[in-house]
Amino acid sequence: RGLEVKIPQGVDTGSTIHLSRGNGLHQDINLEVTVRPHARFQRSGSDLYTDVQVPQEDLVLGAEVSVQTLKGRVMLNVAPETQNGRTFRLAGLGMPQLSSPKNRGNLYATVRAVLPRDLSDRERELYQELKAIRSGREATR
Repeated sequence: RGLEVKIPQGVDTGSTIHLSRGNGLHQDINLEVTVRPHARFQRSGSDLYTDVQVPQEDLVLGAEVSVQTLKGRVMLNVAPETQNGRTFRLAGLGMPQLSSPKNRGNLYATVRAVLPRDLSDRERELYQELKAIRSGREATR
């Protein structure tokens, strides 16, 4: 037979939910929770982790990038010359804490550079020019 159970916010894999006898139950029941993996977020306790795809030029020049959270999107200010793989902490945008659902963990967003594809001839020239400039600077150091 079916049984409707309220799952508290912040429950994680391995948590146990105790159902007391009564309400049609003839005995106490303990349910062990298994939380399925999410396509976008990885979870560690009440903290979440995600990757954010950022065009290479935005990492070099700086930009505001959109980050998906559990409650929608927020804008993240990426400073000029941000390195690929840098992780930003977005406070309070993680999972609710089981013991205190009003408190939330953090969301850690790691920027991942997206390299350009299908360069035009002009874009390729500009990259060659930039490479030459940077090589010249390295030679004078």
